Amino acid sequence: MGKPTGFIEYLRELPSETEPLSRIQTWDEFHLAMPDEKLRNQSARCMDCGTPFCHTGNLISGMASGCPINNLIPEWNDLVYRGLWKEALTRLHKTNNFPEFTGRVCPAPCEGSCVLGIHNPPVTIKNIEYSIVEKGWESGWIVPEPPEKRTGKQVAVIGSGPAGLAAAAQLNRAGHWVTVYERADRPGGLLMYGIPNMKLDKAAVVQRRLNLLEQEGVRFVCNTEVGKDLPAEQLMQEFDALLLCTGATKPRDLPIAGRDLQGIHFAMEFLTQNTQAVLEARQTRISAAGKDVVIIGGGDTGTDCVGTSIRHGCKSLVQLEIMPKPPATRAANNPWPEWPKVYKMDYGQEEAAAKFGDDPRVYTTTATQFEADEQGQVKAVHTVEVEWQRNEKGQFIPNPIAGTEQVRPAQLVLLAMGFLGPEQPLVDALGLDRDPRSNIKADYENYVTSLPGVFAAGDCRRGQSLVVWAINEGRGAARACDLYLMGATDLP
Repeated sequence: MGKPTGFIEYLRELPSETEPLSRIQTWDEFHLAMPDEKLRNQSARCMDCGTPFCHTGNLISGMASGCPINNLIPEWNDLVYRGLWKEALTRLHKTNNFPEFTGRVCPAPCEGSCVLGIHNPPVTIKNIEYSIVEKGWESGWIVPEPPEKRTGKQVAVIGSGPAGLAAAAQLNRAGHWVTVYERADRPGGLLMYGIPNMKLDKAAVVQRRLNLLEQEGVRFVCNTEVGKDLPAEQLMQEFDALLLCTGATKPRDLPIAGRDLQGIHFAMEFLTQNTQAVLEARQTRISAAGKDVVIIGGGDTGTDCVGTSIRHGCKSLVQLEIMPKPPATRAANNPWPEWPKVYKMDYGQEEAAAKFGDDPRVYTTTATQFEADEQGQVKAVHTVEVEWQRNEKGQFIPNPIAGTEQVRPAQLVLLAMGFLGPEQPLVDALGLDRDPRSNIKADYENYVTSLPGVFAAGDCRRGQSLVVWAINEGRGAARACDLYLMGATDLP
């Protein structure tokens, strides 16, 4: 440990950000760099605790506690404190193929399980990770590293999100020829089109890593949907193994009266079209400009819809959340090292508060009906407050509270209520077994589907989850695939 008293001497400090009312004028990333000396002090706060939980990646109460990819956090904190940035980057890349992605978009379960966080604000692990990898790019330390030898084996990876990219990187490192198929016009999956540009820059960050993978030998084939544009049976014949990383892209719908009205869209349709428009410097087809916007869903995707709608210039904005407002501090039934279920304002809510005066989220509230105008366009959302109570089976369910009904103006409604699993045509084409939630059936840590030579990883196997879990599974599936192809594996 670099400085035994660092956690006593230094307070937690995060990098500054562009002010909300300024940053909503652009699609640029808004986090500003922190000077090396301040980063050194933040790294010194790492306690080198006897039993660190930050890199365990355990599931506690159904949520991640610690880093799911087992980042060697205390080690690279110490290296940053000592000014050994290149060595810190080497440690970081041992477990994480894409720290520039996780350092921007991961919710940092590592910080939620930091031992220092029991009695003080936790170490700023996420920002240190981001700073290490960005210094690596700026210093020219991150360069193509193609494998020295090729095995001659051919692997097809279907889907180019974080799981598919992690698997491709690892399989290519093992010497296999890897082809990644992506149905969109650009590779990257969720990283390219599911996360807005101000949160994860596409040209400067995502494409930078994609270019590196191509230089290392990974081949990308876009505008190709396997099972539709390209028969799955053809891939089975041409490749020695298939790895499915298609994600959980089937959105949860809200089948209430008026659902078929114009102006009601799934969040991913809205976000994807917006990012395409930003990349192509044109107007998006689904615009929030001048409209009253209602976003249904309080998670990260809903937050991204908030930030995007504000940048369009929406007239007003409400975000409906069916769950109760979290407490300001950990509840008694949410102890450390569990993920802290506490109230916080993410970037989108901060921007909405700056523009409209308050957090846009309305808790314990659900939509009951969409109201139309004369042209069949949505003009209002009917809502009601709910109370969570146990039913006769002991399950908590939301019950409407009489007298709390409201009619909220809305010319644009965005459904951001999560995802139900992978789309099924490719699964049907291959005849793969599914679990009760419609995910591809494959055990964690071996990733083998019901069809020999076909593997599955990421959200299409485990259901909607975090980017870090996708990278974890992509790396694990690559190891399982390498073992299948070669009879042994050296992949971590």
